[in-house]
Amino acid sequence: MQAADEPVTILTVAREAGVSKTTASDALRGSGRVSEATRAAVAQVAERLGYVPNGSARHLRKASTGTIGLHVPEVLTRSSYYMSFVFGVVEAAARHDYDVTLITSGQRRSRPPRVDGLVLGDPLGGDPVVESLMATGLPTVSCERFPGDRQADGVVWSEHAAMLSRLLDHLRESGSVRPALIVAGDESDWAASVHRGYLDWCAANGVAPLVRRVSFDATGDEVRSATRTLLSSPGADDVPLDALVCAPAGAAAEVAPLLREAGVDVLLASCVDNAGTRQADPPITAIDLRPKEAGASCAELLFELLSGAAPVGTERVHPIELAVRTSTRRRG
Repeated sequence: MQAADEPVTILTVAREAGVSKTTASDALRGSGRVSEATRAAVAQVAERLGYVPNGSARHLRKASTGTIGLHVPEVLTRSSYYMSFVFGVVEAAARHDYDVTLITSGQRRSRPPRVDGLVLGDPLGGDPVVESLMATGLPTVSCERFPGDRQADGVVWSEHAAMLSRLLDHLRESGSVRPALIVAGDESDWAASVHRGYLDWCAANGVAPLVRRVSFDATGDEVRSATRTLLSSPGADDVPLDALVCAPAGAAAEVAPLLREAGVDVLLASCVDNAGTRQADPPITAIDLRPKEAGASCAELLFELLSGAAPVGTERVHPIELAVRTSTRRRG
């Protein structure tokens, strides 16, 4: 009889089910030559006893660490996008009984991390830590493509250029004829895609581009300075800017008060949705990148690569959405 304080092990399950330890283990793992009736009986006993598999032991049997690594640019650790992305990775890993080790660009390593694989969140070109991680030979999945010579084994990416074109079409329908863009440098595939999408849209619609670049981790002061420069720039054919799209996360909420103080009638939109855009007065139209789902998708693809269910070179499109709000309301 099972003592109340005795831990429930695979041996306990085997004894209660009247089978060998190997049969019980195979039945619960779905492997080996075990009949369906025996599998069902063992599973019923395990559930009744409250048996929980030893994750560490299972990973050791597979010559696995039971951990995946997650790398994000250090500047992103301050953003709500990053937090949601991390939660998505962690929750997906937990479903596979894996832990997550966070690796940032501020960490220099003398040896590869002790992980089974890597997720790279929006890797920046020229980041030496990313370069070293990709050279380890560990299975790797990146969220957006790496703007360098090497590519990850799997990529989860979004159609940012197409979504920006949709946003600009919306601004035009709302009365804009001269939209401007504040964008981070092209060291990020996401930023480069946004920039390219804007230039392509302008070329297709006969609009003279009006762009100001800021650093990837631009401060509020830097974004506001770029906005003032745009507002004072002479417009093509004397047509000043009448809409402003802010690519960096949080930038639109930073410049909204400046636009109000300047008394200019400028439609305002953001390429990254967050609490600041949703709670602004008025609420700001934004592209919802669905970061939590993106993180989960990256982790799931990594586990498929680890198990052999997905081949190296697999790419998946992560859907994003446009949230239209009051800041780009149609002009009368």
